[in-house]
Amino acid sequence: MRRTFQPLLLLLIGAGVLRVSLFSDIGLRYVKEELQPFLVASGIVLCALGVIGARYDGLPVLSRPRHAGPRADAAPESTHGHDHSHGPRVAWLLLPPALALLLFAPPALGSYSATRDNPKIVEDYEHFEPLPSHGPVPLSLTEFIARVQQQEQQNLKGRTVLLQGFVTPGENGTWDLTRLLFSCCAADAQSLSVTMHGAKAPPADSWVRVTGTWHPSGTLGTTSAALALDVTTIRTIPEPPVPYLDQAPSLD
Repeated sequence: MRRTFQPLLLLLIGAGVLRVSLFSDIGLRYVKEELQPFLVASGIVLCALGVIGARYDGLPVLSRPRHAGPRADAAPESTHGHDHSHGPRVAWLLLPPALALLLFAPPALGSYSATRDNPKIVEDYEHFEPLPSHGPVPLSLTEFIARVQQQEQQNLKGRTVLLQGFVTPGENGTWDLTRLLFSCCAADAQSLSVTMHGAKAPPADSWVRVTGTWHPSGTLGTTSAALALDVTTIRTIPEPPVPYLDQAPSLD
């Protein structure tokens, strides 16, 4: 790997990181919002190192070209041993991900990851807010699961709820409404899933908004309660800007 390529590679990686963190919200597919400033700082540092390296190596684009010919005090090059003007060839492996970040960004994690991640255990709620007196109840998947399994008053019984998430195909034609949550970044993602009944599965990984009622199985308000919904309506929606933020859908 030629030395003149090394600073260009740093510039490519830095520009790619800045593209997904500073000039768009694509970086939120991979890290929490609180970590986005660190991505921006990393991109700036990489670009700065690339510029410094390019000037040091005399790239004509970023600095004045060096004079040809050996310096008077330069030691003669050895004709034996390795040529140290070349870095390790393994560094070339950084080029594909650098171009991927710069030209197109990988999508957010989806159904493939959800079927292989550990299910997230919903923590016990200290209290639940009162439900609206009428109309569908918009809930996050986290709150729906908590109310189904923890609320002894069984306030969801017979109520129409509104949930949103992406489609994860199941077995024998079944499918789940899923959200992926993480503590730090996409590497530690955990899944929340609610099984859908009574409706044909939309395409895998598509984002949908679903209305329905709790599917009666087990005992509502206990850990035996089914995490399932009898679907009334399905509507396809765009992927949220922050796909890992499990919020209740708006009534629109």
